[in-house]
Amino acid sequence: MKRQYRMKGLSCADCAAKLERHIQALPGVKEAKLNFAAAKLTIVGAIPEDELQREIKKVEDVTLYPIGASAPTGEKSFWESNRKAIMSGMSLAALGIGLLFQEKVFLNKIFLLLSVIAGGHSVALKGIRNLVRLNFEMNVLMTVAIGGALLIGEWKEAAVVAFLFAVSEMLESYSMEKARQSIRSLMDMAPKEATVIRNGGETKVPVEELAVGDVILVKPGEKIPMDGEIVDGTSSVDESAITGESLPVEKSVGDAVYAGTVNQEGAIRIRVTRLVEDTTIAKIIHLVEEAQNERAPSQAFVDRFAKYYTPAVMGLAVFVATVPPLFTNQWAYWIYEGLALLVVACPCALVVSTPVAIISAIGRAARSGVLIKGGVFLEEAGRLKAVAFDKTGTLTKGEPAVTDIEPAGETSRKALLELAARLERLSEHPLAKAIVKKAEEEGIVPRPAGGFSVIAGKGASGVVDGQAYYIGNLRLFEELHGDVSSIRDRVLALQEQGKTVIILGTENEVLGWMAVADPLREDAVSTVRELKKAGVSTAIMLTGDNGRAAAAVANAVGVDEYYAELSPEDKLEQIKKLRRKYGKVAMVGDGVNDAPALASAAVGIAMGGAGSDAALETAHIALMADDLSKLPFIIRLGRAAVRIVKQNISFALITKLIAVFLVFPGWLTLWIAILADMGATILVTLNGMRLLRVKD
Repeated sequence: MKRQYRMKGLSCADCAAKLERHIQALPGVKEAKLNFAAAKLTIVGAIPEDELQREIKKVEDVTLYPIGASAPTGEKSFWESNRKAIMSGMSLAALGIGLLFQEKVFLNKIFLLLSVIAGGHSVALKGIRNLVRLNFEMNVLMTVAIGGALLIGEWKEAAVVAFLFAVSEMLESYSMEKARQSIRSLMDMAPKEATVIRNGGETKVPVEELAVGDVILVKPGEKIPMDGEIVDGTSSVDESAITGESLPVEKSVGDAVYAGTVNQEGAIRIRVTRLVEDTTIAKIIHLVEEAQNERAPSQAFVDRFAKYYTPAVMGLAVFVATVPPLFTNQWAYWIYEGLALLVVACPCALVVSTPVAIISAIGRAARSGVLIKGGVFLEEAGRLKAVAFDKTGTLTKGEPAVTDIEPAGETSRKALLELAARLERLSEHPLAKAIVKKAEEEGIVPRPAGGFSVIAGKGASGVVDGQAYYIGNLRLFEELHGDVSSIRDRVLALQEQGKTVIILGTENEVLGWMAVADPLREDAVSTVRELKKAGVSTAIMLTGDNGRAAAAVANAVGVDEYYAELSPEDKLEQIKKLRRKYGKVAMVGDGVNDAPALASAAVGIAMGGAGSDAALETAHIALMADDLSKLPFIIRLGRAAVRIVKQNISFALITKLIAVFLVFPGWLTLWIAILADMGATILVTLNGMRLLRVKD
């Protein structure tokens, strides 16, 4: 039986790994996976929940609650909710009083001991349990350090260490909860109940009880509880929770809506199309949780380093505590230095340096409608040298539109458009649909022409009011008229602009022509410009379109290179060539037609993830909205993440190194050691959380 739980109070990455191993070894547990980033435990087995909770408490002070249930914070007493802060305060108060009674040794020791107990009792309980198991983790090291300091008479040092450790635990727990807030805010987006219409009445039911095909009512101002399709009513919907777009989207019958978005104006009825676990927001939450737990390359380096670093420093601590006293007979002094080195040996700051940055960055991206599928792709985005764009549907809108209507002779503009629309009314060609759409936008309701016939590769013909008309390309009219020199220059001029020219006329006369183009996205030019500012050196366009149209779009957008008339296989080969030329190259496409190229690029970025399961599955990064302007944000976020991860690793290593060197002249004290260790942990955590504030 598979079960999933949230874990409250899990703030240490190294402790999480050890806890996972402990749970995995329990009788009745077949499989256990602990996602530290999401504080989520997945377990397969028959172990009772109360027994599982007891076993977890033996290792970490963590509370379980089933996914879907409310967090148990509200059920806790004031003491339980604020215990760490209270114990830290009590430890500080006792420490302060103890220092005041330095002249009165007995009272001094009483209050210093109270400070040790208040700040270090929970550490000692866990430390002793893990020491018995020979599991030399943070709590063991701190327990040995505090206990050893008391044994050699350094009561003040023991009290200071206990207090500082209590404070650092409290701050670390707070900062990790803050970093996880991005996931929690996603989970809180969709309502837990829906108003379902059954037997002519309205009933409130939990969303888990809804089935595909149920019709739900959503009133103005309410959140939409399920993915579905509007069957009655019109409204505007705030989809910023999914796509990151702040402007509302107009919705009417037949339009898709998503759970977690807000119905702003009219009451709408929605037919449910997905179960609660399959909604877009549920997929986003799952992808973000899994992505935050993915190991980035820098984290793999840290894990390898810590594997050798920790036992090496522990060995050095034992050496310092036992060998020098053999020659100097200063046992208390060198044992003290060895204890301080034990505290320094804890790799907390190093272990947490990368995950907290990855958690924060991926959570920040999700809030802006950008799904990044793991730390590796976040770091790759931060190292990109070039970005390749598909043309149709990416740099352009992917919807051909009439841009020019130019009558010849006595024909009026409206008459030319109406005639063209009548001829194209029965055609399924995208260009024909663009002409019909243009006519309808201008209030023309075209009736189909009679005798409609397609002329393969050239155009079509039909009869209107007893007259035969032809519509098509220049080659068709060259065959009909022979000499088309009077219009050739104008046609070529429009084609140079990347437009497709459609000519209309009879067997003897040209009545006029129209130009159809796939218009640029409004943000295409500014996106390429902002990418350059963000540090991308080269922008490239890949398209299956002809060279003339490709050149026109490339010049308009401002890309540095373009490659035309490419098949999907050609695009794949071109991406491979670009990677050899530039190193780190991203590919931006729609997630379906460009799947091979997206997969081959260092970072594949798909647009329109909110409406496309394929985009979510195919790409390394998915833009939930068709919004190119998110690309510079991704690059800036990736670069900031790489920079902060490097800062964190460097700071953690340098801090440890300095502390180790302080041993040899005898300058390393226990309180310096605890500040070096837990102070560094808190600082790298707070530094990583700066990624939550990267601007969109």
